[in-house]
Amino acid sequence: MIKINIQKDLHGTLGEMKLDVNLEIQEGDFLALSGQSGSGKTTLLRILAGLEKCDGDIRVDDEIWQDEKFSLPPQKRKIGFVFQDYALFPNMSVEENLLFVNKDKDLADKLLEMTELSDLRSRIPSTLSGGQKQRVALCRAMMNRPKLLLLDEPLSALDPKIRLKLQDEILNLHKEFGTTTIMVSHEPSEIYKLANRVVVLSNGKVTGDGSTKDVLLKTTGSQKFSFSGEILEIVKVDIIFVAIIAIGQQIVEIVISKEESKDLTIGDKVTISTKAFAPTIKKETND
Repeated sequence: MIKINIQKDLHGTLGEMKLDVNLEIQEGDFLALSGQSGSGKTTLLRILAGLEKCDGDIRVDDEIWQDEKFSLPPQKRKIGFVFQDYALFPNMSVEENLLFVNKDKDLADKLLEMTELSDLRSRIPSTLSGGQKQRVALCRAMMNRPKLLLLDEPLSALDPKIRLKLQDEILNLHKEFGTTTIMVSHEPSEIYKLANRVVVLSNGKVTGDGSTKDVLLKTTGSQKFSFSGEILEIVKVDIIFVAIIAIGQQIVEIVISKEESKDLTIGDKVTISTKAFAPTIKKETND
């Protein structure tokens, strides 16, 4: 259990604001932090890592990470932190980057195998692609078997195909090591796929907190519309089928027929439109 009750004065996108967050996070949760840029998401990660000072308390299980008199140094917090810019040591090989954190060669071998990097262990970062560098950064973050893994938009600079692959690897690492994970992301499809809980920050305050569907799902009204989206999941509910679709920064549910459910698969790009209150869904082609 992680208990967070912190405050910090910040300069946000709307001017001066106070980051004021009171959360409890269960062990093993995958929590996504969402919200507009400048709302305090990255600052909260840095506070948890011990990289920024604040007022308040942070407790992890029975251990005090911070209170009014004490702040546990970052190196003793048992955290893994993955930044947007990889932050790898440029003069070290892939394997050396991992072993710098922990000399456990067996663990390094396991992580490299899980992320398909074994054949690249002797390469230096400048010879790797962006996706490969981010996989190395993920492996390095897991080398001290962290209680808490912090991910600050780690996939934002990657192309969609590589991003999907790395989402799978993040989820595999999270499950394999039983780590509590907190990830900053603006992508609803990514949040839906990875997280079991979403916390929304706005101007330093928590304005939304709940399950992925409860926070992200937006049902459609009767207005006419036509949007492009991506199939995230197809669920059978009693005798009907429901397609869960990411449209921009929202997720919607559309009832589809049995025949449509057979023609649609996760990852398909679709067009959603409505006529006379009845939403319709059409699979997009590459023509």
